[in-house]
Amino acid sequence: MSTGRRRGRPDPARRAAYDTVRTVHAADGYANLVLSDLLGERRLNTRDAAFATELAHGTLRREGTYDRVLALASGRSLDTLQPAVVDVLRLGTHQLLGMRVPTHAAVTATVDLAASAIGERVAGLVNAILRKVAQRDLDGWLDELVGDGSDLAALATRLHHPLWVAQAFAAVLGDETPEVLEADNVPPRTTLVVRPGLYRREQLVADGAVATPYSPYGAVWTGNPSDLPAVRDGRVGVQDEGSQLVALALARADAAPGPWLDLCAGPGGKAALLAGLAAEAGETLVASERQPHRARLVAAALRAYPAGTGVIAADGIQPAWRPGTFGRVLADVPCTGLGALRRRPEARWRRQPSDLADLLPLQEALLRTAAEALVPGGVVAYVTCSPHLAETEEVVATVLADSDLEVVDVPSLLPEVSEAARGPYLQLWPHRHGTDAMFCAVLRQKAPDQAR
Repeated sequence: MSTGRRRGRPDPARRAAYDTVRTVHAADGYANLVLSDLLGERRLNTRDAAFATELAHGTLRREGTYDRVLALASGRSLDTLQPAVVDVLRLGTHQLLGMRVPTHAAVTATVDLAASAIGERVAGLVNAILRKVAQRDLDGWLDELVGDGSDLAALATRLHHPLWVAQAFAAVLGDETPEVLEADNVPPRTTLVVRPGLYRREQLVADGAVATPYSPYGAVWTGNPSDLPAVRDGRVGVQDEGSQLVALALARADAAPGPWLDLCAGPGGKAALLAGLAAEAGETLVASERQPHRARLVAAALRAYPAGTGVIAADGIQPAWRPGTFGRVLADVPCTGLGALRRRPEARWRRQPSDLADLLPLQEALLRTAAEALVPGGVVAYVTCSPHLAETEEVVATVLADSDLEVVDVPSLLPEVSEAARGPYLQLWPHRHGTDAMFCAVLRQKAPDQAR
């Protein structure tokens, strides 16, 4: 259907956002990686890159809410539409309801994008649906969806989360649940980490960074990290402060001597910090990653260190080392990633409760392997980027029940971090600490005379 108007060419920012969202849905891409590559390839200027980032990430972050709005506005189930058309409609809806784009500009530019990327035949449909979306603002549509409801389901809808994710947070946080859901919708700041022994935080601050409040190795950076030579050559990396803190907890715990192991090291951020901390303690680090391409990422993260840090491609539950080898082990296990929803906008809608069925046995097996790798008196840090009870306390309790491990009080290892105690474990939160919602339990292998 033709509108009788000569089509304009889609602007580069909207096209980059569309290609990002399409790749996320059609090829299980990760938005941050896909968009970063596209921005580099297409050389968007700073203003267009910022617009594309907000459009792509904002659309993905609110996708579940927008899908319900679009179903009401169109009067049809979205699965009756071509997936590419749905993605275009989502992008248009975010411009109308989530960005300061005038209605005419949002609709016209999105129709032009649809005609160019999909075909002229869908232009009239996209135009009609978006004009119906434009009849209300976001609050008006939310009122239509949930009315004056005040239960957790209504809260999850208003703050753009699946109900099961809101329930997982509520099980741990209770009345603070609205605060963490709101914090999940705020993109995180770029946080850098210095590699101990290779660079000092004071040098980052002199370059214009702002020191992080908790980690002595972190600094917040405004701008492109790759502008810094120390980032380009590997002496400094990009890493959330929460990830720095769980590595620091492992390094601070009392433990028997012995080399250190990063059991699930990819893509290498924690391994790069641990390598420097191990060297300062007179030990070496072995970084193990099951997937060879991720092992190569670990090696790249460690490239600035002198020889001595080993990177191996090995299965964490079929160890390539003898039991009783390591003094410290980091088990940063695969998880739902519910603690990193700020930086992974597509994750909240991609993950499903059913994912736990595969993850929980793997998490338990990895923790057991980590414990078996310890020398007597050695310690393991069990880490997840998820606060979900099943992935955190319940996994630890299951392993503790039939092992010779004892619990180390993690909050006492990081006294500078307030409001982070979850019993003897560490639980960080975006709304309290400005970090990902990292969980950390530290467990010590009892000496033979203590073991049962």
